[in-house]
Amino acid sequence: MTQHEITERRPLLDASGNLAEPGYARRLLPIYRRADVKASPLRRKEWDYYCVNNGRFALALTIADNGYMGLDSVSLLNLEEGWEITKSPMRLLPLGKTNLPETSERGTTESHGRQHDLVFTAEPGRRVLAAQMKNFGPEGALYARIELTDIPEESMIIATPFEKDRHFYYNQKINCMRASGSVTYGYGGRTYVFDPAESFAVLDWGRGVWTYENTWYWGSASGLVDGVPFGFNIGYGFGDTSAASENMLFYNGKAHKLSQVTFCIPGDNGYRPPSYLYPWTFTSDDGRFEMDYRPVLDRASCTDLKALKSDQHQVFGFFTGRAVLDDGTVLEVRDLPGFAEKVLNRW
Repeated sequence: MTQHEITERRPLLDASGNLAEPGYARRLLPIYRRADVKASPLRRKEWDYYCVNNGRFALALTIADNGYMGLDSVSLLNLEEGWEITKSPMRLLPLGKTNLPETSERGTTESHGRQHDLVFTAEPGRRVLAAQMKNFGPEGALYARIELTDIPEESMIIATPFEKDRHFYYNQKINCMRASGSVTYGYGGRTYVFDPAESFAVLDWGRGVWTYENTWYWGSASGLVDGVPFGFNIGYGFGDTSAASENMLFYNGKAHKLSQVTFCIPGDNGYRPPSYLYPWTFTSDDGRFEMDYRPVLDRASCTDLKALKSDQHQVFGFFTGRAVLDDGTVLEVRDLPGFAEKVLNRW
């Protein structure tokens, strides 16, 4: 597969509101401006999603403005004990008024409700995530403050068009950020501490105008291989990816481009429901990404309002296998913590 790399800084959209240059980049070169979007504000999707994970417990935070609805979400996952709690208050018709930053590199993303506050701050060299939610779970409130450092020099950026005019997806994934801080949950003040020696975070930063119905596959992991920061982003399922896939390895701050990767989920063949907690495998057309996946926890949710539907299975677990860098170096990966998901959205 020949993939087009974007290497120059220029506006993301042309005068018609279509992508000026579909493809991938290793730095945030395309310039997103909300004013350049030509589609209805009801169709615009913008979000910042962070997931912090050390293989024993994880925290996921989302602020999204999806035009007709806003979503603020907090998830706490205990991978050792096998439970998770997710609370996702919604807002009606934000229509961009959440005012998410037009770049991931700086600024504050925030949302506030009667029972919660979420604030993400990006500044040179670090990011700070703060969250509090009353009545988060049966044991009470949740409070979290996480600092992310060691921001890698390169990341995955992709500009994907849809077949429909003025529809596009602009996305950045930053893997392998070191995480420090803590989450406190419940009346007894049970505290989960993230040690930067073993805790890593990923940012999923998305801006775009999506078509009505999509099914996507996404996988992400960050950690250490022989003491060196290593991670990956894999995925497919929506839009016209003829210019580039979003598959990429990250090693010691540098990005290494992959071709096509296939998720092999037991039972994911349309004849019966997938068995998400059975072992998965991943394979690539160029032989550079071959992984076994051991699931431990399925963060599943399904909202079905007929016209609007979201059916999500975000499965946390551990990857073991091999990955090959651009120069041919083979990395042996063992029990790398991460997640892989299948999501169907009518939105």
